[in-house]
Amino acid sequence: MSSSLSVYLLDVAATRALVGSCDEQLLETVRRSFGDDLARDDDYFSSEIEQGAPTAYEALRAVVHGGPFSDDKNHAFQYGYAYRRLCELTGSFLDNSSFTPHRGDWLSTVDQGLAALGVTAVSVEEFSYGSGLPTPVPRAYTPGCGEWTPDRIAEALGQFDATKRAVDASGQAPPLEPEVVDAVMMCFAWMRRAQARSGFGVIGFRS
Repeated sequence: MSSSLSVYLLDVAATRALVGSCDEQLLETVRRSFGDDLARDDDYFSSEIEQGAPTAYEALRAVVHGGPFSDDKNHAFQYGYAYRRLCELTGSFLDNSSFTPHRGDWLSTVDQGLAALGVTAVSVEEFSYGSGLPTPVPRAYTPGCGEWTPDRIAEALGQFDATKRAVDASGQAPPLEPEVVDAVMMCFAWMRRAQARSGFGVIGFRS
């Protein structure tokens, strides 16, 4: 079974602040902009909804109002997808061609490539976890969510610059497979775009 990443460039703090904002205008904007997507998701998850899971819009409304959320952990996935929809609305979708689709431990492999270049401040495997979901959004295995804040991106790019200086001095670059190099370079492209805009970072979802 394959997985995918959805990665967004956005103002991380402003996006997190949408959770619990009780912004009815935002909800109406989502309803107008993503009405077909909401209906399509409800059709896809119809069996789960029949068993008590919230609809896509109900989950979105709960996230924007900071609750109430279902007590059933099997329904938590809907709130993660609702937060992803907010990121889609407010952010810019980033090229994910090195990560969609992917199988097995590919994200860990890319992290090893980053580490070989001295970069440990960010992790693509983090997008598999729920650590990026703002409180009080319930966590679920799918979708995973992680975030790279501006500070962590600045640190990661600084780590990479230090490695480049060391490579230039020694003439020896870490041996990496070409597909790993492509994925790592994509990560740096994401980070450079974020660094170019004050307060911007990256939020990614694995599903």
